[in-house]
Amino acid sequence: MSLPLDLTSHPHRRFNPLTNSWVLCSPHRTKRPWQGQLEVSPTINLPEYDPKCYLCPGNTRAQGEKNPMYKETFVFGNDFAAVKVETDIGRMNEAEGEANDEADEAPSLFLAHRVQGVCQVICYSPSHNLTVAELSTTSILSIITTWIAETLSAQSLPFVKYIQIFENKGSMMGCSNPHPHGQIWCTSVIPEEPAKELDSMKRYHDKCNKCLLCEYTRMELGKKLERIVCENASFVCLVPFWAIWPYETMIISKRHITSLVDLNQEEKIALADIIGKITRKYDNVFESSFPYSMGIHQAPVDGEEHVWDSHLHIHFYPPLLRNPTVKKFLVGFEMLGEPQRDLTPEQAASRLQQCSETHYKMKSTSSQ
Repeated sequence: MSLPLDLTSHPHRRFNPLTNSWVLCSPHRTKRPWQGQLEVSPTINLPEYDPKCYLCPGNTRAQGEKNPMYKETFVFGNDFAAVKVETDIGRMNEAEGEANDEADEAPSLFLAHRVQGVCQVICYSPSHNLTVAELSTTSILSIITTWIAETLSAQSLPFVKYIQIFENKGSMMGCSNPHPHGQIWCTSVIPEEPAKELDSMKRYHDKCNKCLLCEYTRMELGKKLERIVCENASFVCLVPFWAIWPYETMIISKRHITSLVDLNQEEKIALADIIGKITRKYDNVFESSFPYSMGIHQAPVDGEEHVWDSHLHIHFYPPLLRNPTVKKFLVGFEMLGEPQRDLTPEQAASRLQQCSETHYKMKSTSSQ
């Protein structure tokens, strides 16, 4: 006779309906949301302006361009862009020994597609030493306004099909410059991760005639904060049921909208508010500047209709595990089998819920 599954103590797998994948959970390996000593990372005192920083106002970048004396956000073309505009669209079939632009079916083993694109860098603030968690709601709203403006600009380019906005925060995430900034990559193809989500959401709507994330949000809100970290009138921030990273969260719009450009003014302010709340909570977990990769998933701009296979949401993937210096690595079984976690999403959510929404270093409301 099988016993009921206990998600708090039994090893189990959880299904991610957005990517049609699974994650192994092993809660029996840690009965508490925390083990060992809580360590506070050394305080890094950065200056408000760094004359050697290539992102600070008035400084010269690697390719010789000089930054303006910007006061809010500043956007420029990435000096070392991963994709470029000046690229022919085509494909190579090595098995055929020639380029083939018209082939409908790809050969099975040797295939390459050329990709066209634009890469932009967005400096969030002129202050070298202020992260998103330390910015005011007004300053974060300025970032969102810039995201929307760049989205509208990029979608007017005939070759752009997807606009990926993201931020890598902290050297642990490969960020080489501490000046607060993010990136916008506009590509002629829809990347793998959003493509998987679009496909899953379309199949769900075709079967249930409902939006997958609308339904998921409704169900989570009905569970009375089990995995919800914070919310406001327009957005909810939660640890997904299927989360892989220890403190992974997702911000989801409560209204069914597919893109940043659909936000009304009240929702823009609400989005700025909840981004500020979760980033401050992150910093308060270990009283340190919490590293993460953040990315916005929204509807493609490929000319197709994406009313029900897309829903505006933001992923936060932070790597810290036990303290400010211990990172969770995806190794061993997680690389060769499937992702695995010990700290359950419910335990992580509880920990984040208890963290203050006031930054631990913030003595008063920032005027930045």
